[in-house]
Amino acid sequence: MIECRNLTKSFGDTQAVKGVNTVIRDNEVFGLVGTNGAGKSTVLRMIAGVLKPDDGLALVDGMPSYDNVHAKVRLFFISDEPYFFNNATPKDMERYYSSVYREFDRERYYLYLSRFGLTGRRRISTFSKGMKKQLSIIAGLCAKTKYLLCDETFDGLDPVMRQGVKSIFAREMEEREFTPVIASHNLRELEDICDHVGLLHEGGVLLSRDLEELKCNIQKVQCVLADQTKEEELLRRLELVKTERRGSLLTLTVRGSREEIIDFFAAEDTLFCEVLPLSLEEIFISETEVYGYDIRKLIFG
Repeated sequence: MIECRNLTKSFGDTQAVKGVNTVIRDNEVFGLVGTNGAGKSTVLRMIAGVLKPDDGLALVDGMPSYDNVHAKVRLFFISDEPYFFNNATPKDMERYYSSVYREFDRERYYLYLSRFGLTGRRRISTFSKGMKKQLSIIAGLCAKTKYLLCDETFDGLDPVMRQGVKSIFAREMEEREFTPVIASHNLRELEDICDHVGLLHEGGVLLSRDLEELKCNIQKVQCVLADQTKEEELLRRLELVKTERRGSLLTLTVRGSREEIIDFFAAEDTLFCEVLPLSLEEIFISETEVYGYDIRKLIFG
């Protein structure tokens, strides 16, 4: 388990991270979402032990990660701009990673290189951004660490490659103890892979929830009431998050389980009623609006 306790970090007069508290459970995919400058990279670097917190602690399996080799061997950190040695080839990097990570899987490393279409003896400096990102992901997976910290992992990858990487993550989680932590500015990239999502805004955690819990406890309902004079009375009996109207059609975002909402409207006099699934984007929009924020501005500009 990774635990952030009141993590705080400033650079000069700029406070990049402000008292971040969160728990990343083992064998789950944790998504850290936020705009550029929200503090995602700084949080990941403190967890990885690259940066020392000004205040608070980043704990990896109960051990502070900064200046602690026993914690760091459990982590592999992929930065937004992966670093490789000057004039190095993938083969050179394999020798280096093998010396650092005792369980580094050389056979799988070269297998992945072949499958990703990367040449082991070509200089990495000639690789495109996407190819460098692919190489860093391959190295991170083959290091066989318990935790893989990914900063904008899918940025620079084409859609097919993104799905391929997500599939590899899922397979690794089936085969061994493996916990990916993925930071991204794009909520849509994380919807189909994450178990838990945290929203970082202006250096602090605005919202942190299990994805399944979020999806189970909020519903979208489209309905047309037979007697519209009873609309106000009906809405008062619901825990409403949002109400929209187009003519006689009501679109409601309502708290409660799907079964509860279906049973509620089944007992009402409606001409039409349908309970629809919400996307992760719609859920976060609804949840953050409660706190006075508009996630469309926070995440999508």
